[in-house]
Amino acid sequence: MNGYNYDNVITERSSFAAQMVRVYGWMFIGLLVTAMSALFVASTPSLIELIFLNNFTFYGLMIAEIAFVWFLSSRAMKMDYTMAAAAFLFYAALNGLTMSVIFLYFSGSSIAMAFFFTAGFFGFMSGYGLITKTDLTSFGKMMLMGLIGLILVSVVNIFLRNGVFEWIISFAGVIIFLGLTAYDSQKIKYIHQHYSGTEKERNVAIVGALTLYLDFINLFLYILRILGRKRS
Repeated sequence: MNGYNYDNVITERSSFAAQMVRVYGWMFIGLLVTAMSALFVASTPSLIELIFLNNFTFYGLMIAEIAFVWFLSSRAMKMDYTMAAAAFLFYAALNGLTMSVIFLYFSGSSIAMAFFFTAGFFGFMSGYGLITKTDLTSFGKMMLMGLIGLILVSVVNIFLRNGVFEWIISFAGVIIFLGLTAYDSQKIKYIHQHYSGTEKERNVAIVGALTLYLDFINLFLYILRILGRKRS
């Protein structure tokens, strides 16, 4: 019986390790697609003019992003695996269209430095979420409440344009998305346990990749707002 249980533990750990390789793999591919999409737009004057000098196009893309990521988050587990993966990559490319503005506003060295710090912080917090024995559910709910507050304050500051508020919002955003990274990583582990061995097991990788992709992107943007220097 002890040998049987030991074998089950080894099998379960191997299965989870393979799942996380898929999660991080898809997340990396999504980030790469976003970067390529953003760089392509930033280097194409006609697209810059179309997206950023036309409010209808820009806000239309923003609304499309929000609607699509909501749709994908709610439907990914019900989709065919290939379709879910394709939808994730489409969203990553769509996100790159609006994120291209960072290449026009910030220096390349600032973007690289922000990415380096984001990767380090993200990796540490994601690893913590996977190995900690502490249940992060309550902590995650607190971070989600903080995120709602952050969004509301950010909207208010659009009209106030207060520089001090801008700094507070940026640091709060970093803290919140670091917390969400740990929480979401642990949540992926629980979701995997629920679907392990089923036909939807691979779909968990897409859901997990999307969740961590969003954490990474938002963490990166807030760090960039703190460390970034404008192009000369």
